[in-house]
Amino acid sequence: MFKSIRESLSRTRNNVFGQIASVLGAGDITEETWEDLEALLVQADVGVPTTLAIVESLRERVRKEGLYRADQLTNALKQELRKVLVDAPPLELDAPRLLTVVMIVGVNVSGKTTSIGKLSRHYLNTGRKVMLAAADTFRAAAIDQLKIWGERANVPVISGQPNGDPGAVAYDGIRAARARGYDLLIIDTAGRLHTKFNLMRELEKVYGVCKKSVHAAPHEVLLVLDAPTGQNALVQAEKFKESVHVTGVILTKLDSTAKGGMVFAIYRELGLPVRFIGTGERLEDLAPFDPDQFIEGLFE
Repeated sequence: MFKSIRESLSRTRNNVFGQIASVLGAGDITEETWEDLEALLVQADVGVPTTLAIVESLRERVRKEGLYRADQLTNALKQELRKVLVDAPPLELDAPRLLTVVMIVGVNVSGKTTSIGKLSRHYLNTGRKVMLAAADTFRAAAIDQLKIWGERANVPVISGQPNGDPGAVAYDGIRAARARGYDLLIIDTAGRLHTKFNLMRELEKVYGVCKKSVHAAPHEVLLVLDAPTGQNALVQAEKFKESVHVTGVILTKLDSTAKGGMVFAIYRELGLPVRFIGTGERLEDLAPFDPDQFIEGLFE
């Protein structure tokens, strides 16, 4: 697992954090050291508010601990970055119950359907009985795509008619999962632009169906964010968080961008844990997020 996370961070590490290592590699700490560090963290899409908070914490440590050489800052930086990645509570998805219901939300082309396929395979490999529900009824292609990923992952897909009621599909999925003895239902949802009021209304409807049909459901609402979109993804996240009580993030396409630093902004500015990282194109390329491995992967 560590290897796949490390490999997915290669662009962020080589393009940005490698330069940070150079900045912190020799000489005394100067004002230029701080300016370079700030610029590189922003370049990695850590985000301006989070970057300023991290650098200010580092400056305070330098004062308190009497650090004066730039190379002494590397371990201190790792520790400050780790503090941002607050340890999250256990995934409700993993808790033992007769039926666990998970909603997957996110805008189109974020990698949502692909992530559902990967998540299905991941939990199949742990012994769970997984079923999918195609509640993105507004695009016929979305239903077909989910069926393709269902076939690849070897999990059944419950679907309705294009332009049908997504809440009805969610209800049918719950009923089918119970009747057939499945213990994990993953519900795909519409992903048109987050600014459209009607989309959020439909998502809220699906959320309400889950809540009424299964105790404490949906047990997780995972938001799929596309790493290459960087800080723009945080704007999307706020809208989804307001409407459907997002509990965590799946970060996709991390291997194709140098913007891996956005993980820190997700934690600090959204208050959401990253739960999984897409580490490549294959069905198996989904890794549970581990903060310590992530930080080591940025530097080594």
